[in-house]
Amino acid sequence: MAEVVLFHSVLGLRPGVIAAADWLRAAGHTVHTPDYYDGEVFDDLDEGMRKEDALGYQEIARRARESVFGLSGELVFAGFSLGAVHAELLAASRPGALGAVLMHSAVPVEELSEFFGVEHWPEGVPVQVHYAADDPWVEAEEEVAPLGEAVRVAGAAFEAHAYPGSGHLFTDPDLPEYDRASSEEMWERVLAFLARIDASVPVVEVHPVSESRIIESTPFKDFRD
Repeated sequence: MAEVVLFHSVLGLRPGVIAAADWLRAAGHTVHTPDYYDGEVFDDLDEGMRKEDALGYQEIARRARESVFGLSGELVFAGFSLGAVHAELLAASRPGALGAVLMHSAVPVEELSEFFGVEHWPEGVPVQVHYAADDPWVEAEEEVAPLGEAVRVAGAAFEAHAYPGSGHLFTDPDLPEYDRASSEEMWERVLAFLARIDASVPVVEVHPVSESRIIESTPFKDFRD
């Protein structure tokens, strides 16, 4: 099963993030939930953004990188909104990344280059994006589409799913914009994405004489809509 690092949004490590991690764990995955907000949690977007501004994007990026020190190289990076940016950054820059699940946000590789020095999307690292169709915080044509082009140029699978409405964090059951139907549909797609990644990773079979060989597995196919 996959090993996932799930980054929280600008509102901090809310109960909804913990619940999402527990749901993925119940499906058999290993999930880590770093907290780069010093334990602070917010209900109000403006308060959360003030915390983000106080830390600064470079400090948050440093904390995100530090949170995965000591973990295996073969990780799937996932995140909500602000967390999606840092999940995308680590998927693009950390050797061995297996994929990225970006919820409520995505940025073009050009922005990763401008702020973090990432020049191109890594070869073969698939991406799945989820956002509300009318979310004012997500620009599909200016953000999602260019990322998709960069991922496909790198020979990886890319899929983007737009959901009805304008709720930004529509997967958080404790927020007003929560949409149960869209949230459930999204998580089913996330599980399918993780299953495809899991199936694409070669299995190492260890023999009694301490030798190992790679068992051939099904390639990760392009599953765009």
